[in-house]
Amino acid sequence: MDRDDFAVDLEELFNDIDNAEVVSISFPTFDRSAVFDMRSSETEGPMLRIMPMVSSPRERIRSVRRLRPGFPRATNLTVIPWHGYVDTLVQNGIWQKLVERFSLSGPNRRETLDTCDSTLKELRHCEKTEMTAAILGDNYHTIWTSRN
Repeated sequence: MDRDDFAVDLEELFNDIDNAEVVSISFPTFDRSAVFDMRSSETEGPMLRIMPMVSSPRERIRSVRRLRPGFPRATNLTVIPWHGYVDTLVQNGIWQKLVERFSLSGPNRRETLDTCDSTLKELRHCEKTEMTAAILGDNYHTIWTSRN
């Protein structure tokens, strides 16, 4: 079974993205999260960052609060644990939905689109780096060794 072979209720997920102040997509394969903070003000646009994974939604809200002290505490967080490939987000239209929502959240649409593009490239790079490390055995330990 392919690791991308799982059911996702896209309609519900898209609704959650439309209504969330902060969306965190967690990639346990390479221990990173793409964190979208859709909130903006006259002086600060929305934020998109690749961050280390955290152990709870509360911890994610705290990490966003530390990065954006000028904003009140986020009250609506959507967490998406993503066990599939990064490109599956694109193929399913999830990434595009996030990009649309993010680009409408700030005053400079071109800048937000560029941020989304560079973040997607970085996520692909993180995934590729981890897959290469797994194949080469870097940072991995053998559970069973041969008897030879």
